Amino acid sequence: MSSRRGASDRIWADLREQIASGRLAPGAALPSTAELARHYGVASETARLAVTRLKEEGLVSGRAGAGVYVRSRPPLRRLGIDRYDKAKWQGADLVAFAADRVASGRSWEPGDQTQTVRRVPAAPDVAAALAVDQGADVYERARLIREHDQPTHTLTSYYRPEHVEGTHLTDDSAGPAGPGGGFRVLTDQGLEPAWIDEELQARMPTPEEVATLQLPPGEPVVELHRTTFTAEDTPVEYAIGVHPASRFAWSYRFQIPDSAGRP
Repeated sequence: MSSRRGASDRIWADLREQIASGRLAPGAALPSTAELARHYGVASETARLAVTRLKEEGLVSGRAGAGVYVRSRPPLRRLGIDRYDKAKWQGADLVAFAADRVASGRSWEPGDQTQTVRRVPAAPDVAAALAVDQGADVYERARLIREHDQPTHTLTSYYRPEHVEGTHLTDDSAGPAGPGGGFRVLTDQGLEPAWIDEELQARMPTPEEVATLQLPPGEPVVELHRTTFTAEDTPVEYAIGVHPASRFAWSYRFQIPDSAGRP
């Protein structure tokens, strides 16, 4: 049984990589189970298990009597500046990950986000971002976001305890932290977000991230670092997001700065 599972995993990973890279494009037909079995030198049942796993991930779908095809599913648009528009989280109760789904023409449910919340000592980067002493207590809110059964990304936010104690940001129930999410909570605390500093970097995932995000072999991730400030320059959130590179298209729209001639 373990031998069959190992061979099935190999076929699944190979086909998944072909889909992620575009070698098996949206709408393309997968080889039949018999063809896969001959190509990989395995039993038909072993090949079938690999295809079933792709179906369960939503990467392929069967057509009665016509084979199995790669689903047409473009990457999620990960909005840049527009995802933080105050009209979304103040007026429309739309949290950032949901704004991305709406912009992508995709559905979402509150339960698509789950989290664990705990108090932890501030690591050096967290301490620097939140302007607290290294090792000081901070709240860590680690979220896993899914679309249907597939993880899309993780986002872990850190807060000063005096800013969020007793709010929904310390509640680990599934879903956003109430209407409008964390930014609305901070606003209700008298800490309205006013500006954000974001940095992006690409890297290879850790083994834990490969398992959590169900990544195919060789897939890089894009790591996001976000620090949110009030109008008085008080840091109220530091967040680290990990996004599979093939699952997101990053979208930005902004005014072009013009500082020419200014002192």
